[in-house]
Amino acid sequence: MKRLILIGMLALGACSEGGVIPPPRAGYVPVPSARPAPGPAAPLPGNIGALRGATAPGLIARFGKPQLDMSEGTARKLQFAGPICVLDTYLYPQKRGEPVVTHIDARQRDGRPIDEASCVAALSGGRPGGR
Repeated sequence: MKRLILIGMLALGACSEGGVIPPPRAGYVPVPSARPAPGPAAPLPGNIGALRGATAPGLIARFGKPQLDMSEGTARKLQFAGPICVLDTYLYPQKRGEPVVTHIDARQRDGRPIDEASCVAALSGGRPGGR
């Protein structure tokens, strides 16, 4: 009889979860029903909207000498780099005028993504006019 009880206890012990505690479940977080009224938006010091349509002399005045200046056909790429990020600006001629920025790309120095406005602000030194 003692053997039967011992075997039964061992069988029940083998069915248990082995002392693993399940992770806690996330609690309920209510979603706000109304958005707060937006306040006046302060312009970003590195406003990327101001870069679109900028000319090469305007970019150089804002960011300094580019790390890379290359042309292919009528297109031109100026690359500006700082301790935080790299900004690539692509200039294309519009009709018969001087080439202007039509596209920009930004990345951290190690290649990870960064938003363009943050990179422009970092390269501008946090001032609207740049250097």
